[in-house]
Amino acid sequence: MSKLPNIPTSIFSVMSQLANAHGAINLSQGFPNFPVDERLLQISERLLRENVHQYTPMVGLPSLLDKIAVLTAKNYKRKVNTASELLITAGATQGIFTAINALVNHGDEVIILDPSYDSYEPSVLVAGGKPVRISLNEDYSPNFNTIEAGITAKTKLIIVNNPHNPTGRIWTESEFEALETVLDKHPQILLLSDEVYEYISFTHPHISVNIRPKLIEKTIIASSFGKSLHVTGWKVGYLIAPEKIMNEIKKVHQFLVFSVNSLSQHVISEYLDVVDFKEIANMYVRKRNLFQELLKDSRFELLPCEGTYFQVVNYKQISTKNDMDFAKELITTHGVASIPISVFYKDATDKQMLRFCFAKTDETLIAAAEKLSRI
Repeated sequence: MSKLPNIPTSIFSVMSQLANAHGAINLSQGFPNFPVDERLLQISERLLRENVHQYTPMVGLPSLLDKIAVLTAKNYKRKVNTASELLITAGATQGIFTAINALVNHGDEVIILDPSYDSYEPSVLVAGGKPVRISLNEDYSPNFNTIEAGITAKTKLIIVNNPHNPTGRIWTESEFEALETVLDKHPQILLLSDEVYEYISFTHPHISVNIRPKLIEKTIIASSFGKSLHVTGWKVGYLIAPEKIMNEIKKVHQFLVFSVNSLSQHVISEYLDVVDFKEIANMYVRKRNLFQELLKDSRFELLPCEGTYFQVVNYKQISTKNDMDFAKELITTHGVASIPISVFYKDATDKQMLRFCFAKTDETLIAAAEKLSRI
């Protein structure tokens, strides 16, 4: 009997395959198509010939753990204990899966805020938990009335994603204060904060749970070097959590992957000495602005993009088709691939929205925008 009987092939794979079949420009899947930093390549080439190819400790390479602690202290003023509160994972998705399966038991309920990243629900189902999908407001802000209404005695975990995929929205100070009020009323509930786009924010700074003292002791924070350093194929992320919670996560992690790719950990550890995350954010600001400028005279309505490398658009002035059909038409007829937003909802809410990834070369963005502007 299948544990995931109703989980289809990932929409990202579907759209990418369709894009390849029709020679379309692929702005669907969330990965960069430009070269990585030359300094990263130089470090990789040098370390490749050194003795870095055996298992690292289960929790991660000590030097990388130390660098993450320094990074966290620098950006969030949080002191993290590398021995007890940090874990290197094979990408943030594995970290999220591991955390959920370590903490959620059969029958536990997990609140997921829609539209949501597609790995959350399957992770809950494999753990034997019950996903409780609650929609965000029309402007993609959290609705704490509906969140509270969804809480029961069985609620074990709430998952938040900030900056938010797919919408590019960033939570505000008042929203975190409201979340803290809710969790104060329900002290049994843990928080899983997916912050993989933490260093890609634009209009106002990303607020991390790392700077919320009321939340730290009940929160698992997931981060991604793949997203932050645009090396998505390396699959290196990390979790930060209080010792008591982290001990449970480590129990599952050691039998799932044990330890993460050693060469990648060594390279990233050295690279963190030279990389400037502000430069990375500035690069994505420029790409977002370029893509928005290129589309300003199109018939697509651009929604605000406060963070991540995704631009959501409304196509209601162009077509009355549902977003899945229109996304496919966009590939087959117009040569550009996107992701329909309805797939991020449990009930397939269709607001005639599409998500484009602008983590692409300028040439790719210009070529895609030319096609989109002709529609």
